[in-house]
Amino acid sequence: MTEIIVYHGGTERIDKPICKFGRKNLDFGHGFYVTNLREQAVLWAQNMAKSRNVSAVLNRYKLDRGAVLREAKCKVFKAYDEEWLEFIVANRSGEDVAREYDYVEGGVANDRVVDTVNLYIAGLIELRSALRELSKHQPNNQMCILNQEILNKYLVYEGTEEL
Repeated sequence: MTEIIVYHGGTERIDKPICKFGRKNLDFGHGFYVTNLREQAVLWAQNMAKSRNVSAVLNRYKLDRGAVLREAKCKVFKAYDEEWLEFIVANRSGEDVAREYDYVEGGVANDRVVDTVNLYIAGLIELRSALRELSKHQPNNQMCILNQEILNKYLVYEGTEEL
């Protein structure tokens, strides 16, 4: 068993996550997003809470990542590279290329890199320039579980803390 602790930052307790509840056209598709980086989840929760003028919370789960990688159809990005960029662009544009997978993991198109992604989407910079800019950043990490059966089987709720 290769279990890891993962977090979902937000504004409410989520003890029974649902894959298709959140917004569409996100980086890795329409699923339930978590990260193994506590600080990243805390920042996300605080930013969301501030915009909604409510309290921030951090949901904690145990994910059997090893079993997911063995049993599910997975896509894991190791870098901000051309494949990652094209995947992000396609999903944000509504193509939903993530629908082919049960689980997608890789770098976040966060405030450090989103300007580059948006310039590329708008056609204001070429692929080479975008990749050169992205290569300056070490990816954070996000995991998106797109299959409810996989989520129910391998993600276990452990609690919620107020921030």
